[in-house]
Amino acid sequence: MPDTDEGTPWRTFLAEAERRLTASGVPSPDVDARRIVERVTGASGAELIFALDDLATERGVSFFDAMLARREAGEPLQYVLGAWGFRQLDLFVDARVLIPRPETEEVVEQALVELDLVSSPGSARRVVDLGTGSGAIALSIAVERDAAEVWAVERSADAAAVARANLAGIGRAATRVRLVEGSWFEPLPEDLRGTLHLIVSNPPYVAPHDDLPSEVADWEPREALIPGPTGFEDIDAIVAEAPSWLRPGGVLVVELAPDQGEDAVAAAWEAGFSHAETRPDLVGRTRMLVARRSR
Repeated sequence: MPDTDEGTPWRTFLAEAERRLTASGVPSPDVDARRIVERVTGASGAELIFALDDLATERGVSFFDAMLARREAGEPLQYVLGAWGFRQLDLFVDARVLIPRPETEEVVEQALVELDLVSSPGSARRVVDLGTGSGAIALSIAVERDAAEVWAVERSADAAAVARANLAGIGRAATRVRLVEGSWFEPLPEDLRGTLHLIVSNPPYVAPHDDLPSEVADWEPREALIPGPTGFEDIDAIVAEAPSWLRPGGVLVVELAPDQGEDAVAAAWEAGFSHAETRPDLVGRTRMLVARRSR
């Protein structure tokens, strides 16, 4: 590590980080090195160009060393940074929750489209996010739709603590979000039954035999990934109970694995939905179930 006694600029540390991450086999060492230095200096984008000539501080170097060592050890960059962007949000994330992913951003986009179709502009819209994790889905909907009243459900107390921290950071929209702990529909008040415009979820859907990247398998919470022997258990449970909670015309949007689409549609028909189909992600893979209750 560069000697800071002479006053070393951050540019030197950026180069050192890229060299070490390359040696460690990190897939994108230049990007990760830049993100770490951005986090330490508080400068991002064009600002970093100028900040790289600033001299490193002892405290900053200590923070840099700790983050770089964690990334070298294989810990996901999102956990190392402690924050990650998701749509309009900058979310706090750590190993208690799944890392927010672009595929889930697309699930939110589809959920918003469906929410707009099932409700009048400006009218109250009741939404439930099952298995909220970091709060990415629930908080995005609350921020992006002013009239949305959102219930965020989480069965893990650790994950709920992360969601609660993120809820505190979204400003006035937080007044329209209620975070409750429990499994799926269990903690919801009975008077919500039959009134929901939208139910959305990114539940665990990985089977134990699925091949996962080491960054996922070794670091992300197993209980948020694997629901049981088939990987379909939680999707099946949500689909089966959802119709009784939706209002006439209400919609269910559930993220799933590409090979689960047919089973999810079949489960929706069996549950009594009047319409059920899958939708693809941006690269064309089956990514979500969209099911609608009859009007």
